[in-house]
Order: sequence, then structure tokens, then C-alpha cells
Amino acid sequence: MATRTQRTKRRTDALSKERIVEAAIEILDADGESALTFRALSARLATGSGAIYWHVANKDDLLAAAANDVIARVMTGVVSGAVSGAEPQEAIRAIAIGVFDAIDAHPWVGTQLSREPWQSAMVQIFEGIGGRLPALGVPARAQFDAASALVNYILGVAGQNAANARLHTQESDRTAFLGTVAARWVQFDPAEYPFVHQVATQLIEHDDREQFLAGIDLILAGIGSAR
Repeated sequence: MATRTQRTKRRTDALSKERIVEAAIEILDADGESALTFRALSARLATGSGAIYWHVANKDDLLAAAANDVIARVMTGVVSGAVSGAEPQEAIRAIAIGVFDAIDAHPWVGTQLSREPWQSAMVQIFEGIGGRLPALGVPARAQFDAASALVNYILGVAGQNAANARLHTQESDRTAFLGTVAARWVQFDPAEYPFVHQVATQLIEHDDREQFLAGIDLILAGIGSAR
């Protein structure tokens, strides 16, 4: 009887793909992609790996499902909130900042999106952005290029921001770090690098989200002038 009570406790509730994906996201957020193994997932869910394989084929399938879940929540939240009844430009800005914040909170999502551009999460973003371009008067022949420019900018900047966050943990002083970079910039010859000297102070004071949205506005302005 003692042996039975010492055995590892198993799950008594039904295991679903949704619960597997939820557990995978928890592991990814806490320890990164390298920590996501079926052994670690089995331990967290108190089940056997065979039960997990019933729902997901492999790690790539699981990563895609996890990224899709994060982006689906972003798109659902944005569409039901800020985008509802909004002008096309505001809707695009809301989608952009929603994806930016999601990748900031889940850095592995940026890597996953760049790895497989055909996956559902990417299609959701592309449709959310591109589907609003006709209302901005963008001709059909230019919509693919315009949507690609916006999506590539969103994923590129969001991914770089997440990478920077991983290099400089929350314990690091962001202002002090940027101050160090700015101090190095001003050591360059001002005659050769006048612009770098001019913006060194702005580097220290800039807000990543505000700068990101400024870039979105620049692209939208360009799209508007080109139609």
C-alpha cells in the first residue's frame, strides 16, 4: 500500500490540446525554447509523453500552436476592442502595437513567426493588416507590397526589441545602458558623424513603443501619398 501512495500523481482530468499549449507557453515564457521538451511538458502536466503526442506531432507543431494561440488572443482582443468601428489607420496601429506587446511578453513568438511565415499566426497578422488597406485607397496592385512592408516592420522591430530585452535583463538599468551607448556615440568624430551626435541624447530618452508607432505612422503616411 505504501508503494502505491508514493507513486507519481497522475492527472485525473481529460488532457486537451488547449491545456498542452497553455503548459508549453508557461515553459517557453519562463525558460525559453530550449527548455520546452516533451519530458518537461509531461512532468508539468503529470502525464505520459504518449498522451501529448496524441494531440501534437512534434516540437515544431507545438511551437506553431503556441505562437498561434498568443497571436489569436491578440487579434481577438484587438478586433473586439480598439479596432471595433475604428478607422483603418487606427485599426492597423492597434494590431501593430498588440503584436509588439505580445512579442515583448513572449520573445519566443518573434523567433517562431520568422521561422515559418506560412503558419496560421502569420496569416492572421497579414490578413489583419492587409484587409484594411483597400479602405485606405491602396490599389489592388500595391496592397501586397504595402502589407508586406508593414508586417515586416512590425515583426522586425518587435523581434529586435525582444532580443534586446533578453540581452539586458530587468535587473539591468535601461537608462544607464543607453547612456553608455550614447557616450560611445559622442566619442566619434562629430564632423564625420554629425547626425549620431545630434540624436545621442534622444537615444537615452526614447520610448520603444512610441518609436515603434512613429515608424508605423511613417509607413502609413508613405502608403497614403503613394496611392
